[in-house]
Amino acid sequence: MLPPERIRVKREPHRGRYDRETIDAILDEALICHLGFEVEGQPYVIPTLHARVGDRLYVHGSSASRMLRHAASGARMCATVTIFDGLVVARSVFNHSVNYRSVVVFGTAAAVEGDEKRTALRALTEQLAPGRWEEAREPTDIELKATAILSLPLDEASAKVRSGPEEDEPEDRDLPVWAGVVPVHLAAEDSGYDWRRVHDGRVGPPR
Repeated sequence: MLPPERIRVKREPHRGRYDRETIDAILDEALICHLGFEVEGQPYVIPTLHARVGDRLYVHGSSASRMLRHAASGARMCATVTIFDGLVVARSVFNHSVNYRSVVVFGTAAAVEGDEKRTALRALTEQLAPGRWEEAREPTDIELKATAILSLPLDEASAKVRSGPEEDEPEDRDLPVWAGVVPVHLAAEDSGYDWRRVHDGRVGPPR
């Protein structure tokens, strides 16, 4: 069965993934989310933090942000996350690529308030630093009021994944230049903080 037109991957469609297991895993591992929307004809894309709870994606911002207030008014928006996994070096410049995992979410944003807001903020904290909600002081009512959290349903979401080696043209395979994959991993320096996302020096999904 084909996915809805809006979320269908058009370019390199064989790389499209529509199962929730893949989508959830990428959203849960990624650290940065970008929000795209339009205000009075001007497109904006802003980086922010995110967290997934069940079938909803929460994104974080300031209550003073004009753009986030606009998004919370029921505007259509797009959220994207990308994890860069490696540089793919081919024997021709044209066939250079990268290995990556990405997710695109379309939806109508809703502002989160009340108990859901505190639950979402906890999820955002735990996404970034697992266990930190229990260690640090929880936000006051004033701090909660100063924080904006938007919610997006995951009804319209798709992933796109590129993995594997270079894809050289047959006539290029004997060229005397190196080709292959340079693996790329996010790393964290020693800081004295036991960041539970770091495993063998690499930053990975929360545990």
